[in-house]
Amino acid sequence: MSTPATPVSDDTIDHELIAAAEDVVHRFARGDNHTVAAAARNGDGRIVTALNAYHFTGGPCAETALIGAAAGQGAYDLRTIVAVGDQSRGVIPPCGRCRQVLLDYFPDIRVIVAAGGAVHTVPVHDLLPHAYVWPEQQDEA
Repeated sequence: MSTPATPVSDDTIDHELIAAAEDVVHRFARGDNHTVAAAARNGDGRIVTALNAYHFTGGPCAETALIGAAAGQGAYDLRTIVAVGDQSRGVIPPCGRCRQVLLDYFPDIRVIVAAGGAVHTVPVHDLLPHAYVWPEQQDEA
């Protein structure tokens, strides 16, 4: 699902992005355990959304499902991402695996997280301060 939109400054909370993820989780969550939706804004302003594929063996998180959905739509310049939980859990942080994947694919992406009853936008580096760097990327780091 892709929605044309106007780019929002990284200095503000992208409430439109949060609303897009909330819409997906409310419309499409089936009541599975721990259903999560994600939304990301591409550099051209488009919003891409995805829902996790929950399975007792694991399955892709909403953020990694979103990366695949974005690639399928030619959106390779993700700037900001947010995940929202079902059952009105609101904005939730990405898991450790998703933090690493986001850092690997989009090292400059900003992540909307909730803390202290408010939402904040932080660089993915702040969520993974001692991240693993792939050998092929070490020369670039």
